[in-house]
Amino acid sequence: MFNLIHSSTPGRQGEIETEHGNIQTPFFMPVGTTGAMKGLSHKDILDLKSQILLCNTYHLHVQPGDKIINKAGGLHKFIGWEKPILTDSGGYQVFSFGKDGRMKVEKNGVKFKCHIDGRPLFIGPKESIEIQHNLGSDIIMVFDECPPSTASRKNIESAVETTLRWAKKCKMQNEKYKKKNKGKGPLLFGIVQGGLERDLREKCVEELIAIGFDGYALGGLAVGESEKEMLSVVKNITPLLPENSPRYLMGVGMPHQIEACVKMGIDMFDCVLPMRIARHGTIFLSNGKEIRIQNAKYKTDHTVIDESSPSELGRTHLKSYLHHLFKAKERYGETIACSQNLGVVLKTMQDIRSNLITHSL
Repeated sequence: MFNLIHSSTPGRQGEIETEHGNIQTPFFMPVGTTGAMKGLSHKDILDLKSQILLCNTYHLHVQPGDKIINKAGGLHKFIGWEKPILTDSGGYQVFSFGKDGRMKVEKNGVKFKCHIDGRPLFIGPKESIEIQHNLGSDIIMVFDECPPSTASRKNIESAVETTLRWAKKCKMQNEKYKKKNKGKGPLLFGIVQGGLERDLREKCVEELIAIGFDGYALGGLAVGESEKEMLSVVKNITPLLPENSPRYLMGVGMPHQIEACVKMGIDMFDCVLPMRIARHGTIFLSNGKEIRIQNAKYKTDHTVIDESSPSELGRTHLKSYLHHLFKAKERYGETIACSQNLGVVLKTMQDIRSNLITHSL
């Protein structure tokens, strides 16, 4: 359930209610693909004020298996995380295998090969919803076809039709599980596809709203198009989404992009990029700048990484020390870098929420 508290030019302030607690919007979701984040413990993530964790349906399905997790008491108990969890549908991962010819789209789903051992697998709307219910997620996503935003119009048009057909099946399957559970169950979000084709995006929005979902996501962005093109889609399509439902921009999470998209009405974000670039030495600073810690000048820079860092590690350790850890390939360097970058992104969200509250008074 979503409660829109206030909406204004700087953005929307709201709250999403879930079985494992309420989430203040707008918010960013750290990506713990297999139930963990590389380099950080759950306590680290909580200390940085994360309200929710995103995990991946496909990866947990193939290893260790959603049925095993279900028998352990669900994903929350299995990984030791007490706050809300969102699982993506696995669609993005499944379709990424199409790049090397290991995937075949059929009417009711996708045949593909496991990335671990090559065994044949099949996931469609029915299977995706079943897996996510086995995991016990608080927010789940429909299984969609997600081509690159730069794909041909013909391919994107076909993907929209498939996405809408599968969205209906996902909702039907979800309702069956909720009926068995006396009306209780996760929030189900629809996903708007359509690439850079505005009319196809508009068509997808209209038909998803007609089906009816608890929230709506913009998918198929940040996958090849320019930032200007991505922001144009967000600007044009977000106002078409229901005002009283949460709006989720998938795969976007650089601080300046978050700030721009909140102003356009987006409530939810996730992205692996801040953590990925951290592990390769690009460090966010709380003043909005970035540094490349492997650069030679940091070898003798004995100032702290970031005096105003939301991360204790960023406030404690020296740039010269972090430079040394990266050069020595010590994994603790990745931990410091990831803590710093995630801390900056989550603090960006806190500052945005504080500004929205102040603006509403």
